Amino acid sequence: MKNLIMLLLISCFLLSIESCQWSNKDSKSATTVEIKVDVPEFDADKAYQFIQEQVDFGPRVPNTQQHVECGEYIAQKLKEFGAVVTNQYADLIAYNGTILKSRNIIGSYKPETKKRIALFAHWDTRPWADNDRNKSNHYKPVLGANDGASGVGVLLEIARQINMQAPELGIDIILVDAEDYGEHRQESPSYKEEAWGLGSQYWARYPHVEKYNARFGILLDMVGGKDATFYKEGYSEHFAPDVNKKVWKAAKKLGYNKFFVNEKTGSVTDDHLFVNRIAHIPTIDIVPNIVNAQHSSFGDFWHTVHDDMSNISKETLKAVGQTILTVIYNEQ
Repeated sequence: MKNLIMLLLISCFLLSIESCQWSNKDSKSATTVEIKVDVPEFDADKAYQFIQEQVDFGPRVPNTQQHVECGEYIAQKLKEFGAVVTNQYADLIAYNGTILKSRNIIGSYKPETKKRIALFAHWDTRPWADNDRNKSNHYKPVLGANDGASGVGVLLEIARQINMQAPELGIDIILVDAEDYGEHRQESPSYKEEAWGLGSQYWARYPHVEKYNARFGILLDMVGGKDATFYKEGYSEHFAPDVNKKVWKAAKKLGYNKFFVNEKTGSVTDDHLFVNRIAHIPTIDIVPNIVNAQHSSFGDFWHTVHDDMSNISKETLKAVGQTILTVIYNEQ
């Protein structure tokens, strides 16, 4: 009987130890799962305001006074929001031989940190509304509320949030120039990729920091349109599928499935192409693909005189901005 009691006591003791071990494991596991990152709330009203303020300058075509004034506005805003601002001034040659007085504007946060994320947008606007249905508008400049100002507006609001609460990684907001001075549709039937994205090509060859590198990049282009839908663009899937996956996963978790459609689509010649090919930084493009559009998959007002504030949606800005904030604040 004594031996039996002793065996029972030993068994209970061993079970108690094992139970504690499992309890500790569960506790550690629960601690890991419960870690939450405090992601700032993206203010779509502020982003809309930043877009309006750019549009108020008029079309921002290189070699114009409006372009110069808006460049000063953007640089000043980044400084106001605590960024270390670098300006890249360059004379870039357009497809038709025009010398473009260009300016890439870079706002850096935690510039000493090696772990970095690059966020891109172009800030110039198209010199010609060559996709307008009215032929008399084909040589009028585009106001560029969506195509130009929207990406910058979202990134300025992100800069404002970073200034108040910094993420773990260093962030570079890289606003490139001369993206939209590509060939006029009526003058150049051939299509040359290198005629577009002149500012991003320059930055990719001569980054603002020698031997610059980033974990990944995200380009925002035309991210403010009403009822916009964003698919996984072709070059993004080729060069940076993991970044696409990361962004679309964040959008789904936030409930933005109607904006971020988890399907692949065709390739778009945009600034990210040159960042990938030349700088070798895996970079995606968040760019609209409007399936039911009648005139262009980028939106029926794309490269027309109608690209104005009437087409900008705060709901779309919120979906894009909050998704990007969620991605960058969750990087460790």
